[in-house]
Amino acid sequence: MIEPIGNQYVVARPVYSANAFGEEHKKKHRYHKTFLDHLKVCCSCSSQKAKRIALSLLPVASWLPAYRIKEWLLSDVVSGISTGLVCVLQGLAYALLVDIPPSYGLYAAFFPIIIYFFLGTSRHISVGPFPVLSVMVGATVMRLTPMASPGGAMNSSFNSMNNDSSLDDRSLDDHKVMVAAMVTILSGIIQLVMGFLQIGFVVIYLSESLISGFTTAAAVHVLVSQLKFILQLNVQTYTDPFSIFKVLNSIFTQIEKTNIADLVTSLIILCILFVVKEINQCYKAKLPVPIPIELIMTVIATGVSYGFDFKNRFNVTVVGKMERGFQSPVTPDMRLFQETVGDGFSIAIVGFAVAFSVASVYSLKHDYPIDGNQELIALGVSNIVTGSFRGFASSTALSRSAIQESTGGKTQIAGLLSAVIVLVVIGAIGFLLEPLQKSVLAALALGNLKGMLMQFTEIRRLWRKDKYDCLIWIMTFIFVVVLGLGLGLAASVAFQLLTIVFRTQFPKCSTLANVGRSNIYKNRKDYSDIYEQEGVKIFRCPSPIYFANINFFKQKLIDAVGFSPLRILRKRNKAVKKIQKLQKAGLLQVTPKGFIYTVDGLKDSDEEMDNNQIEELDQPINTADLPFQIDWNADLPLNIMVPKIDLHSLILDFSAVSFLDVSSMRGLKRILQEFIRIKVDVYIVGTDDDFIEKLARCEFFDDEVKDSIFFLTIHDAVLHILMKKDYSTSKFNSSQIKEIKFDFTINTNGGLRNRECKVPVETKF
Repeated sequence: MIEPIGNQYVVARPVYSANAFGEEHKKKHRYHKTFLDHLKVCCSCSSQKAKRIALSLLPVASWLPAYRIKEWLLSDVVSGISTGLVCVLQGLAYALLVDIPPSYGLYAAFFPIIIYFFLGTSRHISVGPFPVLSVMVGATVMRLTPMASPGGAMNSSFNSMNNDSSLDDRSLDDHKVMVAAMVTILSGIIQLVMGFLQIGFVVIYLSESLISGFTTAAAVHVLVSQLKFILQLNVQTYTDPFSIFKVLNSIFTQIEKTNIADLVTSLIILCILFVVKEINQCYKAKLPVPIPIELIMTVIATGVSYGFDFKNRFNVTVVGKMERGFQSPVTPDMRLFQETVGDGFSIAIVGFAVAFSVASVYSLKHDYPIDGNQELIALGVSNIVTGSFRGFASSTALSRSAIQESTGGKTQIAGLLSAVIVLVVIGAIGFLLEPLQKSVLAALALGNLKGMLMQFTEIRRLWRKDKYDCLIWIMTFIFVVVLGLGLGLAASVAFQLLTIVFRTQFPKCSTLANVGRSNIYKNRKDYSDIYEQEGVKIFRCPSPIYFANINFFKQKLIDAVGFSPLRILRKRNKAVKKIQKLQKAGLLQVTPKGFIYTVDGLKDSDEEMDNNQIEELDQPINTADLPFQIDWNADLPLNIMVPKIDLHSLILDFSAVSFLDVSSMRGLKRILQEFIRIKVDVYIVGTDDDFIEKLARCEFFDDEVKDSIFFLTIHDAVLHILMKKDYSTSKFNSSQIKEIKFDFTINTNGGLRNRECKVPVETKF
């Protein structure tokens, strides 16, 4: 019964053990579905289910008929044009990260948008090239493509592969494009399979801290990879661990060969980009659309390069010939598939993680649902089609999606219009970009890294909030920078999982005490107004108990109670054996006044005999053949030394213990038996019914460890102990104890006070 009194409450109910509660309140029988039941549901067919599946696989069919032309079309047109111009420039710039000709970046900017329009569930993200994925694809391209000699011929291994000793740069570019296309197709196949198998949940293993550290480290890789274009240096490609340092070493050893025209152009572009982007950020509420500084700088740089003939006068590297239209699809190369399995999986996971996280932000902001598994299918088909037409892996770029949403984009109609802009460049006006310097594209790529590089500020914030997350960020950054993107991601995920194991392997166990004489129990170290019942210890474990932390749990429990129950048990069994031998030999007699013994000491052989029978010492103490009961807290004959303990009850708070494995179950049972055998009653509180049922299935209970040790709450167990024990030395006499008990309420000022009240007979003691 609950009696509310203002902001106070009075609860009067019986003291419940788990068994008593189960007897009084019968559980309903619930049918738990089996695997076959779920399989039947999956295999069943109906018209409604077919319609639901069709709409889930083709989301455009659900939102396009409800499109509000008058309200949304103008906003989508403005957003589509703005986003399309950025798509063109980012496609060209990110192609340099893949180390393929810039024109192929337009394919990567076009096909994903078309596919996502039909299959995607987010209305606001802009799919296409993403710098991190581009660097990951570029690392695969570098690893599987031999270096070209200064004269244009490739090394002997690639020559033998192609049976040609003098292949030109175009053949090398074709091979790079093929590698990028194959790893893109493979990543798309992996995403598609994951989507159909409904395992999009794997992205949950990439925490926000890990993704932030990974993208920041990837931005560092992007920065280093673009230095060779900004400085126009011939830098050898490295793909092994520590490659970033080898690239930097190669750059600094030939820094005197820097093309000043490319360097000056890049620095000017970067400065203008940063200034205008800051203006866009500061005045985004007043500007109808962000200033398209990338487009403006591209047009100016292209005109200046063409007008002053930078290519011939300053020997700068330009975009060169832009292929008009689309090329025929590529034929899958199984050999490349086999060599890029690991890369394809990493690209698939990272691409989906980034796209889904950005889509989740906008879905929450604009209140509409997204489907993670359908997102996998959409991205998978996008990458398969893009790779087939010689593009490279796509996801979503944060800056591009922000432009599409901030300029008023309402649906993927804006994305479709941005694809039209890209199509116009591919089919008609791409040739106008041929004089553009590659260093300008590199500067544009670096200009979009500001947001990622600014994530270094996360370290300070995470350090204040959660040091484990901060450590994950730092170690992820170090792993990815040092080991590279693929190995670094794998090492980061392993380290993140290791931190979870570490947190559960070494939990912060604590000893609880009653706070304010209420039914509230908190860590005794945190409060001064505490009450601890004499002879009772309350121990809390805040994590699951399993094979890796059972020994730690045992040691913490021993530290909390102040003694080892196994050591006490062995000492007592040794003492019993000695007393039994003396009593049988007639050297020890018991009188009403005490012990009478006629021997001065014990021989060493007796002690040695006890140590050799260690297994017997771990068994329950057997005093059946003694004519008296031994008081273990009193002095024993012949100065037999057995440690005295004042603990008679131990309460284990398992409210935060979600599971036990079989190994820890055996260890826990041994711990409980050791306490029970030295006459310490053990109670477990806070567990759910499934926990107890699992213990019963695993035959945890026996004549020593019984299922009656489970209680609903700590307070139930404490009251049970008070009723069970004879507290003749309590500050209350027996008549008081029969009439009253402590019941506690909260004063209106938040304080605690005792309140005497009559209670049902069930709780009187």
